Amino acid sequence: MSMQQSYHALSRLLEYPRQREEMEACYDALATYLRRSGIESRAHLFGEMLGNCTLAELQEDYVARFDFNPAAAPYLGHHLYGDNQKKGGYMIQVKQEYGRHDFEAPGDELPDHLGVVLAFLAHVASRGEDAFRREFIEKLVLPGINKLLGTSVERDASPWLALVEAAELLCSADCREEATC
Repeated sequence: MSMQQSYHALSRLLEYPRQREEMEACYDALATYLRRSGIESRAHLFGEMLGNCTLAELQEDYVARFDFNPAAAPYLGHHLYGDNQKKGGYMIQVKQEYGRHDFEAPGDELPDHLGVVLAFLAHVASRGEDAFRREFIEKLVLPGINKLLGTSVERDASPWLALVEAAELLCSADCREEATC
């Protein structure tokens, strides 16, 4: 399991749940990578929920967590800038980087969705663009994740939040490899 595969697995877990089997495979891959890398996380909370819920329950919980709770929305630009012009500039910058690196974001999601951003990180990791990836993480990813976690951590024990925390841990560990973030 590589960093690229773990970014991909985590990106899939942060999408709207569509297939339990795929979610289970992605969770297993992520958990294996975290464990082998010595990254302590609370991702096991998500694994427990995954093991105890039906697909319909996962879908219902996902919508309640991310769609009906603005403080938990997985949109990094929202957490960084709220709903002002700076958010638009952030979105443009992210989309430009996607284009420069031949990444096609899904048409059904905004470019600053954490799952899309993680898929992009997997894409640039697969291309060996390590220095760019770490700079992108430092400037455009970690600040948003940290804001999202700052609004949620103290009052939230959601298993979905454990995935957001895993994203922060994974990105931070990636940056520590080069000590740039």
